[in-house]
Amino acid sequence: MDDRKLILDIQDLVVEYHTEDGIVHAVNGINLQIEPKKTLGLVGETGAGKTTTGMSILRLVPDPPGVIKSGKIFLDGKDILSLSVREMRALRGSFASMIFQDPMTSLNPVLPVVEQIAEVIKLHEKVNAFEAMEKALVMLDTVGIARDRANNYAHQLSGGMRQRIVIAIALACSPKLLIADEPTTALDVTIQAQILEVMKELRNKFNTAMIMITHDLGIVAEICDDVSVMYAGKIVEHGTLEEVFKQTRHPYTEGLFNSLPNINYRSAKLKPIPGLMPDPTETPPGCTFAPRCDYATEKCFSEAPSIKKFSDTHHALCLRYEDPAFCVKGRVSAWQTQS
Repeated sequence: MDDRKLILDIQDLVVEYHTEDGIVHAVNGINLQIEPKKTLGLVGETGAGKTTTGMSILRLVPDPPGVIKSGKIFLDGKDILSLSVREMRALRGSFASMIFQDPMTSLNPVLPVVEQIAEVIKLHEKVNAFEAMEKALVMLDTVGIARDRANNYAHQLSGGMRQRIVIAIALACSPKLLIADEPTTALDVTIQAQILEVMKELRNKFNTAMIMITHDLGIVAEICDDVSVMYAGKIVEHGTLEEVFKQTRHPYTEGLFNSLPNINYRSAKLKPIPGLMPDPTETPPGCTFAPRCDYATEKCFSEAPSIKKFSDTHHALCLRYEDPAFCVKGRVSAWQTQS
């Protein structure tokens, strides 16, 4: 792949939080690439390192206690870790934007919402206050909010409307990359569907690449082109949407699917993944998923897996593909025999 065509290129990123209780190993050497106009789903449980990855892209990891220990992050070919604070501020909002989980804490409670949209436009575009306000009103129309609500404050709007305002702020300057951190988590199902539809429409209208951070595989199926499954700070499986959903290779990804209700067999019981994610201050040797894995052998507890490629776009981090003697079962066995 030609690096010049990448909107985002993350190489061996390591992020830690230095706390009184020890060093939290939040992100442990991940690699991610996104092409223009593509949407990547970053999937995993709470504590997997998804939000830290998203915040690292915009250099928003709180320091202290957060530290980007090593690795490189390129936005449109620029190494953001070498940029000055001023250069980084110019990049945020104009080239890349982020939608955070809770819109109520993202919005200014004492400023009308239209002024918050206009503020971003004035900061990044060469326009006067009147022109910025006019464009802000257009953005309200774009996200489906009536102009008579323009001077409302955040507390006067519903959760869905607040999320639309946050989307309007993020897309006001037509960024090339949008990072959405679980944007529908606090919303009910019908409003979630509306917000996802708005995001899809705006992604296509502004030709924006997107990272959708979520734990909901339904959202991934609805909106994403590629999928990265994250566990304990590592990408354990990556591929196109079809590859990850139909040719699942990692036991953790398989566990996520098994945890979902099956609409074709309503009497079937859910199969949750046993145990908990390891303490990030005490990363165990070997495979971090081994204590919860149905297929783990003694080797898995002592030897860290390396990447196994199944195609140019599909790979997983699992020892069983390095040793043909490993016994596998379940939904991945058929694909294992083909590798």
